[in-house]
Amino acid sequence: MAAGAMGKAYDATWGRLFARFYDRSLKATEENGLGEMRAALLAGARGRVVEIGAGTGVNLDLYGEGIEDLTLIEPDPHMGARLRERLAAGPPGGEDAPPRRLVAAPAEALPLADDTFDTAVATLVLCTVPDPVAAIDELARVLKPGGRLLFIEHVRSDDPSRARWQDRLEKPWRFMADGCHCNRDTAAALHASAFRVDRIEEGKMPKAPPIVRPLIRGSAVLAD
Repeated sequence: MAAGAMGKAYDATWGRLFARFYDRSLKATEENGLGEMRAALLAGARGRVVEIGAGTGVNLDLYGEGIEDLTLIEPDPHMGARLRERLAAGPPGGEDAPPRRLVAAPAEALPLADDTFDTAVATLVLCTVPDPVAAIDELARVLKPGGRLLFIEHVRSDDPSRARWQDRLEKPWRFMADGCHCNRDTAAALHASAFRVDRIEEGKMPKAPPIVRPLIRGSAVLAD
């Protein structure tokens, strides 16, 4: 069977199930600390905001009053369907809430104008995009000079033994976790980009398998 046909079969079966049970599978992780990390991070969002890999919309209700509008990028049709349901339910602030829109597009090719947004958000997404360097470059393109990228990502471990296990299990994990690469050195990619990383904290993703437990969170600024 051709690779394209296999991909379509995977997406129609496991991809659909993964989206359906994604929130439930992360429930313990969110309740034991990840949700608080998200809320603290998103409190720093300001102005016009673009979020890549918005998934099922876990971050939707965590944005504060400092944002003007929110553009959500999600290429997966099954995740996007669940996100649309959340959007249809309406924002917590009712009619006075900032406008929100969903755009079905890959993070590596955003159909958005240059120098448009004040804040970009990436939470648990740079592990899944096929080309994370291109995705980071796209965020730099659509942000205004001085714009800020807020991120939470699980990453390659700095412990050699655990990193070796991440390498060994990367392929089966990627299959089970709908494209997630457990061994990505996202911190290095951010440091090598057009962004200046001004805050980065290392931590652990609570209640998560060891190969996806190493975590970074912080912010980076686009040079003026």
